[in-house]
Amino acid sequence: MAKYTRGTVTAFSPFDARADAEALRKAMKGMGTDEETVLKILTSRNNAQRQEIASAFKTLFGRDLVDDLKSELTGKFETLMVSLMRPTYIFDAHALKHAIKGAGTNEKVLTEILASRTPAEVRNIKQVYLQEYEASLEDKITGETSGYFQRLLVVLLQANRDPDGRVDDGLVEQDAQVLFRAGELKWGTDEEKFITILGTRSISHLRRVFDKYMTISGFQIEETIDRETSGDLEKLLLAVVKCIRSVPAYFAETLYYSMKGAGTDDDTLIRVMVSRSEIDLLDIKKEFRKNFAKSLHHMIQKDTSGDYRKALLLLCGGDDE
Repeated sequence: MAKYTRGTVTAFSPFDARADAEALRKAMKGMGTDEETVLKILTSRNNAQRQEIASAFKTLFGRDLVDDLKSELTGKFETLMVSLMRPTYIFDAHALKHAIKGAGTNEKVLTEILASRTPAEVRNIKQVYLQEYEASLEDKITGETSGYFQRLLVVLLQANRDPDGRVDDGLVEQDAQVLFRAGELKWGTDEEKFITILGTRSISHLRRVFDKYMTISGFQIEETIDRETSGDLEKLLLAVVKCIRSVPAYFAETLYYSMKGAGTDDDTLIRVMVSRSEIDLLDIKKEFRKNFAKSLHHMIQKDTSGDYRKALLLLCGGDDE
């Protein structure tokens, strides 16, 4: 698994878990809460360090740090702080569990996570899901979805995408032709061809296929998907294509649309900021600036408020104007 080093949050040094635990207890003890201390500590320590703080907190005070945060904080700020405390290994499994729980399925979360995670990450998510929730993620997802949307999710859940290697020009040409015939040249669309090719070929191969497709058809593959498919399948196919082109660009766009227009999709904003903060948020910020002519920092500042805003801006890590 690639070692990610493009995050905005890194290990804090010098780190003292006991001192942090004591400062947090003091911040939440008695009347009123010192939110500033809470957010400063939790946004400047990485996830492994936050777990050590939680352990020290329990050792020193016999209290559960997450329970205390939940009882002392409220609203979006509480959601953000509790999300930061969730151990990295369980973060995605937990998000998926909540996306398929209760009435209605949150297709947006299924799409975002399964389109953007590497095969190794997907295998890990399935394993954790089974351990933590004693259920098969695939069974849960197939029980809540249907049609070609479900089939592409199942393909992605197999986590069997070809590894990157030497790209075969003949196969690139062949796949581009197959996609062209399955979409633009056909009355109706052969969705299965899109699902198989986009769900199983290597990243480097598909990037070449997209270029070749443009040459053959005169269209970007995204334009064809937009015209030939609809609904959840269309959104998932587009997410897969965008992640093949660039995962940071995909997340920059996800963050942009979580804040653009009236109202903010805070669940998405929190999920992406927390889950990418130690992976590639620096790259996401760069793509954001390039594609939307403003900084992520600036947009968060305009779109949020209070301690929630302060904490998000600290996670964002400085303005890049």
